[in-house]
Amino acid sequence: MARGKIQMKRIENTTSRQATFSKRRNGLMKKAYELSVLCDAEIAVIIFSQRGRLYEFSSSTNMQKTIERYRQHATEDVAKKANMEQYMLHLQHEAVDMARQIELLELSKRKFLGQGLGSCSVDDLQEISGELERSLSTIRAKKDQLFKEQIERLKAKEVLLSEENSRLHEKCGETEKPRQFATFGPRMLLVKLDRQIAEKMSMI
Repeated sequence: MARGKIQMKRIENTTSRQATFSKRRNGLMKKAYELSVLCDAEIAVIIFSQRGRLYEFSSSTNMQKTIERYRQHATEDVAKKANMEQYMLHLQHEAVDMARQIELLELSKRKFLGQGLGSCSVDDLQEISGELERSLSTIRAKKDQLFKEQIERLKAKEVLLSEENSRLHEKCGETEKPRQFATFGPRMLLVKLDRQIAEKMSMI
């Protein structure tokens, strides 16, 4: 005969309730013992009956030691949870501050672009104008610096090219034979020299 399913509610009959308590208490103690032996787990079971009688099981020799361990672990969990909540609150505040800063930056950007100036006072407009002047001064200074650096690089390159040009003229003057002047004439020689210089310059 199949066993009927027990409803999960308080047993009204006192005798049946006491019998069920004793049976299930013993079963719970047995399961706790088996779990502690099979899995080498530290287990403590504390049961108070309806009449206030204490039943307990401990896998260790000292129930109090297991209880203290549980209390310490619970305290650490509470501390970790509190720290986590505090950290999350800190992140929320940072997110709000960052959103506010982004909003202010966007507002300033629109004003610098000439947008949203209707609500600005004279002092606000003067402040914006001053900021723009300072920005323009910084841009001009950077532009002048870049131009100066570019000019210095061009001057240095000009010196190198002039030195190379002189060296090529000297080299060509040493290798040319006197009879070439009669064969080609001064004009042809200059053209040849210029061609050689151009070829050398293209290789630089």
